[in-house]
Amino acid sequence: MLFGSFNPIHIGHLIIANSMIDYAKLDQTWLVITPQSPFKETADLQDQGMRLEMVQSCIEDNPKLFASDVEFDLPRPNYTIDTLKKLQLDNPHHSFVLIMGEDNIVNFEKWKSYEQILQMVEVFVYPRPNTPDSYFKTHPKVTVVSCPLLDISSSFIRESIQNKHSIKYMVHSNVETIISKNNYFL
Repeated sequence: MLFGSFNPIHIGHLIIANSMIDYAKLDQTWLVITPQSPFKETADLQDQGMRLEMVQSCIEDNPKLFASDVEFDLPRPNYTIDTLKKLQLDNPHHSFVLIMGEDNIVNFEKWKSYEQILQMVEVFVYPRPNTPDSYFKTHPKVTVVSCPLLDISSSFIRESIQNKHSIKYMVHSNVETIISKNNYFL
């Protein structure tokens, strides 16, 4: 599971999701669209249904990537521990791992019930540039996975749109079309 607001989803997200399948030997990567992260403001978020549509539009040709709206019906803000419990209850035959960026593992102790998360699932971490070291990276349930990365962010893409700069190649062409057609992030 790769959680994110995906506001919008970009090529970096897709590369991480797809690379984790190969480098970490996963069967699938579920991209879990988070309506409201406890660590982010919601004022700049596009509608959760629109973000789900953008994710679905760029993974429709890859059966190993799956867009999940599991958090849409959970209480807000969304906490990973609650989502994990729901996913495991609804999918008892699946074995889940949590995929997160190195920037998130640095602050993992601030997550609600992080100890329980580590009891429930393994955590696969993808490196991020200029991230401080974390003692969690040596935890037996945490694996740092080397995979290709891009230094790109959804906030950079939103700023580019607002400043009338091209986002071509930073997002999937289907996402670029949806953003342009609906005047998102202006």
